[in-house]
Amino acid sequence: MNDKAILVGHKVKPVELMVWANWFENADKIVKQETLKNKLWVSTVFLGINHNFGNGKPLWFETMVFPKNGYGELDMDRYTTWEEAEKGHKKMVKKWEEI
Repeated sequence: MNDKAILVGHKVKPVELMVWANWFENADKIVKQETLKNKLWVSTVFLGINHNFGNGKPLWFETMVFPKNGYGELDMDRYTTWEEAEKGHKKMVKKWEEI
């Protein structure tokens, strides 16, 4: 399987390197981003590169939680589909919004 992909709507489409590079340069890769009341920042994005590195189902999306000072990350999870990424984002927000 090709390890690079683009989004067509919310669907992942594996493509060759140059198609990916041209698309990735200017594409909107954000699924959802928000700053919580406690100033933590939760970001869910399309990675464009399969982050399973040959171990199981492809992981195209990632949610990360960043501290208010912006250095390092506090939590992370990865997903296969846009729909999983949306659900994962909500779950991560719920987990961290009271901290």
